[in-house]
Amino acid sequence: MLKANFVSAKEAAAKIKDGNTVCTIAMTLVSASESILKELEKSYLDTGHPSNLTLLHSCGQSDRKDGIQHLAHEGMVTKIIGSHWGLQPRWMDMIANSQVEAYCLPQGQIAQLYRSMACGLPGKMSKVGLGTFIDPRVEGGKMNERTKPLKDIVDIIEYDGEEYMFYKQIPIDVCVIRGTVCDEMGNLTTTEEAMKLEVLPAVLAAKRYGGIVIAQVKQVVQTGTINPKDVTVPGVFIDDIVVCENPREDHRQTSSWYFDPSYCGQVRVPQGNIPPAPFNERKFIARRGTQELYDGAVVNLGTGIPNDMVGKVCNEEGVSDDIMITVESGIYGGVQAGGIDFGIGQNLYAMIGHHEQMDYYNGAGVDITYMGLGELGEDGSVNSTKMGSRCTGAGGFIDITQNAKKVVFLGTFTASGAKYQFADGRLTILQEGKIRKMVKQVAQLSFNGPMAREKGQEVTIVTERAVFCLCKEGVELIEIAPGIDLQTQVLDMMDFQPLISPKLMLMDESLFIQDGPFGLKLKDKSLKIKGKQID
Repeated sequence: MLKANFVSAKEAAAKIKDGNTVCTIAMTLVSASESILKELEKSYLDTGHPSNLTLLHSCGQSDRKDGIQHLAHEGMVTKIIGSHWGLQPRWMDMIANSQVEAYCLPQGQIAQLYRSMACGLPGKMSKVGLGTFIDPRVEGGKMNERTKPLKDIVDIIEYDGEEYMFYKQIPIDVCVIRGTVCDEMGNLTTTEEAMKLEVLPAVLAAKRYGGIVIAQVKQVVQTGTINPKDVTVPGVFIDDIVVCENPREDHRQTSSWYFDPSYCGQVRVPQGNIPPAPFNERKFIARRGTQELYDGAVVNLGTGIPNDMVGKVCNEEGVSDDIMITVESGIYGGVQAGGIDFGIGQNLYAMIGHHEQMDYYNGAGVDITYMGLGELGEDGSVNSTKMGSRCTGAGGFIDITQNAKKVVFLGTFTASGAKYQFADGRLTILQEGKIRKMVKQVAQLSFNGPMAREKGQEVTIVTERAVFCLCKEGVELIEIAPGIDLQTQVLDMMDFQPLISPKLMLMDESLFIQDGPFGLKLKDKSLKIKGKQID
């Protein structure tokens, strides 16, 4: 009978050699192979090896302290190809200081590139990325001065008279994955993981190039005791297996807790046990955002206010069963965790692979996506990926927004230090933010406003004091909050003059209710209409 090769984390780390391209699979800290990553870091700090690595990752994989943060040492990794670093301060610092070559590609394109490489293709073609900073005619995804002179890892190609992005193959030497349980043959399950991710495509991509696969598991069971349908990766594709010695620290289901069966679908918690979000400007913005919903909509939630607040508002308002909330990780329904635990949820109805979820987002396109707002430009373009020299990266932002039927951006009107008071159905600005977010031209082109306007994509921008939409002519102001002065607190705080709707509305006063639901769902089960027109 075939037997798996069980090794220590130290022995596994020794398999990774100088100059290797290492692919890690996780999202946030979900499915991060902490035992192996810690040993890699220790080896480099003790011996200077492995060095000169290329790190390839589709998702952000940290909680600000662990995950691939362990590899953020100058000289250990000389090139990083990933999608998101918002929860990885050491990586953002290294990228900002040009201590590493850094390429940002859309999250879904990397996840799907594994599958293209696995089946023998030289890369992947897609419309995703055209007209954004990923486009080689714009920035080519190069995130710092060190990277700008280097060769492009994406091309523009033409097929049947249309332009496409071409994401070039990235041969993998080592793929590091995590599972819950494996048997003595190495057949690996992910039954207690909070996401399915793109584990198998990445494994097969590594095998296509003769690479090795190293897996971390929590437990080993007898061969033949695992239901074959539960096997995520057959043991024949795994070269080395590390059994985690300290699972409470190094094999946590997610950053905030060791294991909760409600996040992997093994149990459901009473809906009333999920607490409502506290009232603040973020909840106020999310409430107004939910007024863009309609019955039967399939919805995506991005990071920030969307994931932290929109799902909780929908649950509190009792409309969760009237729509289907999804997240790029592949989860459907339920109530989503946020922040450092982005991408997981309780009381889910379904969970599919990360790369499969991106098939839907890239192809049919989700009905409504809610995304965070960094900057809004005069032409309707949005930057949510790079602020100054600090780059969070795209994550799934570009994959999702370019193909969504409707995009709703959620964010405060200004940044850094703003303070608000919500009382008596009115908004008072107690202290203005130091940074303007409504600018002539965005610092990085995450979302191409002119392209969206040309194809008639529905786009709404929601802040605590004003709501805008994109029309053929540009950015149009359609609502302001009660208590806000249009001239001094909106128009004078913008670096461009928006169009002003002749039917300018006041936001609904019910949004200001601080205790209990604000009434999104009416008795006839229709969704509440938006505010009233200003006289």
